[in-house]
Amino acid sequence: MISHALQTDLLGKTLRRGGEYADVYVESRSITSLIIEDSRLEKIITGHETGAGIRLLSDGKTSYAFSNDLSPNALFMAAAEVSSMAGNGSQQEIPRLESRKPSVEFSIRSFPDDVPLEKKIGLIRKAERSARSHDARIRQVSVIYRDLLQKVQTAASEGFFAEDERVYTSFIIQVIASQDGLVQTGYEAIGGFSGFEFLDAEAVEALALKAAQRAVSMLAARKAPADRMPVVISSQAGGTMIHEAIGHGLEADLAQQGLSVFSGMLGEKVASELITVIDDATLSGKRGSFRFDDEGTPSQRTVLVEQGILKSYMYDKLTAMKEGKTSTGNGRRESYQNRPIPRMTNTFIAPGAHNPEEIMRSVDQGLFVVKIGGGQVNTVTGDFVFDVQEGYLIRNGQKSDLVRGATLTGNGPEILKSIDMVGTDLGFSIGTCGKDAQGVPVTDAMPTVRIPEIVVGGSHE
Repeated sequence: MISHALQTDLLGKTLRRGGEYADVYVESRSITSLIIEDSRLEKIITGHETGAGIRLLSDGKTSYAFSNDLSPNALFMAAAEVSSMAGNGSQQEIPRLESRKPSVEFSIRSFPDDVPLEKKIGLIRKAERSARSHDARIRQVSVIYRDLLQKVQTAASEGFFAEDERVYTSFIIQVIASQDGLVQTGYEAIGGFSGFEFLDAEAVEALALKAAQRAVSMLAARKAPADRMPVVISSQAGGTMIHEAIGHGLEADLAQQGLSVFSGMLGEKVASELITVIDDATLSGKRGSFRFDDEGTPSQRTVLVEQGILKSYMYDKLTAMKEGKTSTGNGRRESYQNRPIPRMTNTFIAPGAHNPEEIMRSVDQGLFVVKIGGGQVNTVTGDFVFDVQEGYLIRNGQKSDLVRGATLTGNGPEILKSIDMVGTDLGFSIGTCGKDAQGVPVTDAMPTVRIPEIVVGGSHE
């Protein structure tokens, strides 16, 4: 990391030809990644990387340079390159840098760096054996363990510096089962802003068994019917749908560029009055959490949609400046090699007032979705399609036959406006969200909800 004196000098160098704002972002990261496939330890990746990125905002545009050399000469060269993009304005005075205090603190009980590599390998081997031993029809098991220790330092021309230390640990298992030419997959993942404390033999074996059971049970599932029907999405499904159907559309850069179906709709009704959508990077232990975002803005809780009314977009520094607003703490980047852009953190639909069992009983015939897989969303129109990894028919208000091959097709705003029951529960899922060739850790969540009618793709047989 670099000294505050050097940070101040770099900011001055960056703004020597004008501009409205500059910052210096320094990152140090250590990673461990372990992968087992077909009972073989295929990859052991460990590494450490440091670097810095220097940014200038001038006339609504971004100039950015980065270096993995933290020597003053290399950093001043990067600052000079960035400043040359500003034109020939006047140099800005840099105030004395003051330390920013975070809005929340997190504690780590067991730092992954303190855990022997042999113990990590032992856990993924145990998970692999547990999944494989579940059933003879299991053909392939993949287990991935990852941990990341990231230290970041941000100094800004507004006169502050902020420091954060983040620990992200994740454990992922995928199981493939086959019978008579039919192949099915079970997938489970856990993790968050957490150390090694959430992982033990019992936890990974339970996760492996859950993935294995899903893969095997889907072999006997009947084909999903194709029709328009009521759908109950369980909180167990996590928040993939809310992340894709509305989350990206509320990122301010897409909204400002007219690339969101929610562009220009602040203050308007975009969902049912039962729907409140929140983005909150202050949640303890969640994968999208941090003390400061990658621009040094303290993490916060932002209400995006309140009782169906669009209240805010997710802003970084640049998009906030364009509208005369303040950042919502959503300026994120994959590493020092990337400029920050508006990104989600922990995004979820707030719990409602309906008992999840009551929601199920309210549907005579329909589909109950327990797990959602991948999908596609057009942020401009809001149209989406999602795969259902685990779903059941509903008959007379009860969970019935397991089905495979189901998809959900609809339009985000229309579906959000149609939701008429929202459960008291809340289920989280983890992921790495991709945008502009950058990936950042996120968590998504939603309660059990009822959609009165949606297109379910499947078989007409």
